[in-house]
Amino acid sequence: MKRSFVALAAVAAALLAYALVVVVGPAVAASACGTTDVALNRPASASSAESASLAAAKAVDGSGSTRWSSAHGVDPQWIQIDLGATTQICQVVLTWQRSYAKAYRVEVSADGVNGWTPIYSTTTGAGGTETLPVSGSGRFIRMYGTARATQYGYSLFEFAVYAGEPDVPPLPGGGDLGSNVVVFDPGQSSATIQARLDQIFTQQETNQFGTERYQVLFKPGSYSGLNAQVGFYTSINGLGQNPQDVQIHGDITVDAGWMAGNATQNFWRSAENLSLYPVSGRDRWAVAQAAPFRRMDVHGGMTLASPNCGWASGGYIADSRVSGEISPCSQQQWFTRDSTIGNWKGALWNMVFSGVQGAPATSFPTPPITTLPTSPVTQEKPYLYADASGYRVFVPSLRTNSSGATWINGQTPGTSLPLSQFYVAKPGVSAATLNQAVAQGLNLLFTPGVYHLNSTVNINRANTVVLGLGYATIVADNGALPMAVGDVDGVKIASLLFDAGPTNSPALLQVGPNGATGNHAGAPNLISDVFLRVGGAGAAKVTNALVVNNNNTIIDHIWAWRADHGAGAGWTSNPSDTGLIVNGQNVTAYGLFVEHFEKYNVIWNGNGGKTIFFQNELPYDPPSAAAWSHDGITGYAAYKVANTVTSHEAWGMGSYCVFTSDESIAAYHSYETPVNANVKFHNILTVSLGKGSITHVINDTGDAALPSKVTPHTVVSYP
Repeated sequence: MKRSFVALAAVAAALLAYALVVVVGPAVAASACGTTDVALNRPASASSAESASLAAAKAVDGSGSTRWSSAHGVDPQWIQIDLGATTQICQVVLTWQRSYAKAYRVEVSADGVNGWTPIYSTTTGAGGTETLPVSGSGRFIRMYGTARATQYGYSLFEFAVYAGEPDVPPLPGGGDLGSNVVVFDPGQSSATIQARLDQIFTQQETNQFGTERYQVLFKPGSYSGLNAQVGFYTSINGLGQNPQDVQIHGDITVDAGWMAGNATQNFWRSAENLSLYPVSGRDRWAVAQAAPFRRMDVHGGMTLASPNCGWASGGYIADSRVSGEISPCSQQQWFTRDSTIGNWKGALWNMVFSGVQGAPATSFPTPPITTLPTSPVTQEKPYLYADASGYRVFVPSLRTNSSGATWINGQTPGTSLPLSQFYVAKPGVSAATLNQAVAQGLNLLFTPGVYHLNSTVNINRANTVVLGLGYATIVADNGALPMAVGDVDGVKIASLLFDAGPTNSPALLQVGPNGATGNHAGAPNLISDVFLRVGGAGAAKVTNALVVNNNNTIIDHIWAWRADHGAGAGWTSNPSDTGLIVNGQNVTAYGLFVEHFEKYNVIWNGNGGKTIFFQNELPYDPPSAAAWSHDGITGYAAYKVANTVTSHEAWGMGSYCVFTSDESIAAYHSYETPVNANVKFHNILTVSLGKGSITHVINDTGDAALPSKVTPHTVVSYP
C-alpha cells in the first residue's frame, strides 16, 4: 500500500497528538521505519461491527473505499490486528471516516488477550489521516476508542502499521540444495544408480512416520536397467524442461510388499517429469493418498494396485500421457486430470476423469465412471528443472476449458524463474527469515526435511512461488498458524506437507485473510499437491486444516488427513474439527481427499464453487452417536454446502464409514446442501465398510449404506 500524504493541518494535528504519546520498550534497532504496511490483509477483529459489510477486515484490506465501522453510540470500542509475530512498530497511520475517535489509545500485546500496553494516547483526535510516530513491540495491535467525535460509531478506512527495518544484510538467492537431494547423471553406471536407489528405498519402505525426506533428480539423458522403487517421503523427478528430456528404460515402482499386498497406506511419494519405458510394458503404481503422478510420459501401460490386486484406495494422475492401458484393479477410486491415455480398464466405486483424452464415457453408476470433457480452469504445478545456467523453476500458465497434457504438442507455456530468485530454505530456518526473504522479493524453495515454525510465514507478495522438494514438512509449533497468504494475485504453494503440533493451531494453511474481497480470476492462487496431517507422527491438534478465503483459488490435489492410525491417533489426542473450509467465491477444486475430521470434513461457504472428485472417510472413532451429534442429527456430513450458498456444482464424490468405536452409529447423511436448482451434485455415493451405516446419501435422498453389504449407494443427480 502506498503511504498517504497528509495535509499540513493533519500534520500539525498529528504532531500535537504526538506530544501525548506514551513510549514503552527499547528504541527500534533499525536504520529507518519501513515502507511496507505489515497490517495489510492480516487477521483483524473488533468489539463490534455495524454490519457484515463493515467488518474489521475492511480496515486492513488496502482499499481506501472500504471501512470498518463499530456499533453506533457505544463506548469503548476497539479493533485489533494480529501481525503474526512480535513486531517492532515505529509508525501507525489511521485513516478515519467522518465517524472518528476524539479520545483513543493505540496498544500492543503479546497474545491479544492480556497485557495491553499503550504506545500512543490522545484526547484530541483530529480525524482524517493521522500519522502517528510510535515505539513499541507486540504481535497484536489495537485502536481502543474511548470517546467518539460524532453520535455514530468509530469508523476506519485503513489501519496501517509500519515496522522498523533492521540493519541486516539482504538474504542471498539460490544455493546448494542439501544432502537429501540426490542427483543422477546419465554418465553414471546403472549399477551405481541402482545401488543408491535401493539404499533410499530400504530406509523408506516402511518409514511411514519418520523424519527422513528425499528428492531424487535425474539430469536429462537416457538411463537403462533401473527399477526405482519409491518409498515414503521420496519424490523422483526429471530435470528436463519436458518429460521426454529424461528417459528411464526400466521401472518406477510402488508396490505393497511391506503390507502383504495391501496398498491402502502407500502415502506420501511422487513421480514427476519423466519419460518411462517399462520393462514388461506395464508400470506398477500401487498407491493410496498423497502420491501424485505428474508430467509423466509412460510408453506402455500401468497397473494401480499390487500384483495380487490387494486393497488400494485412491490416487491421482495429471498432465501425463500413458500410451497403453491403465488397469485400476482393486482401486476403490481414482482421479485423472488433463492427460492422454490409451485405454482404461475397470472401475470399482468411483473413477473420475476431467479433461482426459481417451477416457471412457460417463456411465455412473454402472460402471461408476464420471467423465468431464474439459477442466474449467487449471494451472499445473511449478516444477524444478535445469538448463545450462543451472537450476530453474518453471511456472506453467493458466488454462481454461483444458484437456490433455500441456507438453505433448510442444513446450509447456509459462514462465521460467532462475534459482537466484528463490530463498533456498533448510531445516532450522525461522519464520522471521522466511518472511524477510518474501519481503525482499524472493520466492521460497524448501529442501527435503522437517521444518518447525512457531510463527506465521506471510506470503503477502503477489505471484510468490512456494515449492517443496522431497515432501518437505512444515510443523506448527506452539499453536502457530505456520503459513498464511494475503489477498493478492497468483501465489502458488506446491509440494508441501503441513503437520499439526501438540498445541492447537487455528489452521495449518490459510489462503487469504478473513473477509478477503479481491478478484483474482486473472491470476488465481494455486494450491497443488499440498498435504495436511493431524496426528500419526504424534499427538496433534488443529481447528481447521486448510482455510481458503481468497476468491478464484484453484485447489489441485490435497489430502487433509486426521490420522486414524499411528502415534497420537484418538478422539481426544488428535482433535480437529474440519479439513477444508472454503469461504472464497468461485473456488475450483480438483482431487479433494479429506478424511476423518471430527465435525464436517468440508464446509463450503462461498458461491460459484466447483469440486471435481472427492474422496472421504468419516471419522473412525466417534465414541458414540450421542457424542457425535448436532441439532438432533447423528453425525456430521462429509461435505456441507452452507445454506447461504446459491451456486455450487460437484461431480464424482465418494464418502465411506467404518465406525470402529461404536458400530451402532448411523450417520444421517454424507452430503448436506441447500435445495436450489443452482446447487448441483452429480454422481455421488456412500459405502459402509462393514462397521456402522449412513442413512442417506445427500440430505434426505438416497438409500442407506449398511454394514451387511459393502457396495456403493448412489445418487446420479441432485436436486
